[in-house]
Amino acid sequence: MEYYYDLLSQPSRALFIILKLSKIPFEAKEIALATGVHLTEEYKRTANRFGKVPCIVDNGFQLSESIAILRYLAHQKKIAADLYPSDCKIRARVDEYLEWQHENVRMGCAMYFRKKVIEPMFLKSQPDENEIQKWFYLMEKSLDIVENQWLLNTKFIAGDKVTAADIFAACEIEQTTMAGYDPCKNRPKLKIWLKAVRENADFPYNEAHKQVYQWAARMGGTLEL
Repeated sequence: MEYYYDLLSQPSRALFIILKLSKIPFEAKEIALATGVHLTEEYKRTANRFGKVPCIVDNGFQLSESIAILRYLAHQKKIAADLYPSDCKIRARVDEYLEWQHENVRMGCAMYFRKKVIEPMFLKSQPDENEIQKWFYLMEKSLDIVENQWLLNTKFIAGDKVTAADIFAACEIEQTTMAGYDPCKNRPKLKIWLKAVRENADFPYNEAHKQVYQWAARMGGTLEL
């Protein structure tokens, strides 16, 4: 199986960590999004018709969208059981978060980073403060919901063990540090949770976030957990 990814992409990191923790062998196809190679016709033809990462090519079968890839591999019984449990209620809780995140944590955190850092950098323009504030509000609201709802009565999002929901959530939340933001400020449960996710995901998590930590250090967003 070929895995196409860029470790500066949040869902790319999440799947990378899950593949490593599940001991699923793959041929690494690291794609540097900054070069635009993902937009070429060759890439769209051979890897991902939508011109994005992450994606897989499994014996000729091309599949995009990180959650679709997670479920495809789970159906093949390749994902580690703890990460995507077979228990229908726990899996439903994992799926509940994965469906909820798209217009909340993922959209808020990703767009805040994009508007504050990426677009000014590549467009060589001044940040649009109105746009930044719009996404900042959604980001803060979403992180507060993680603090006060998703982590209200459990150590992790779906219970007492790390699942794919936690991996995807943590990768999105870590992205904000690259904009100099501290997602753990005034969120004690989130801080304890994020530290636990890092520790439970161990080496693959740190490997996937190496560039994120370096970037965060330059931006003043390094987290002391």
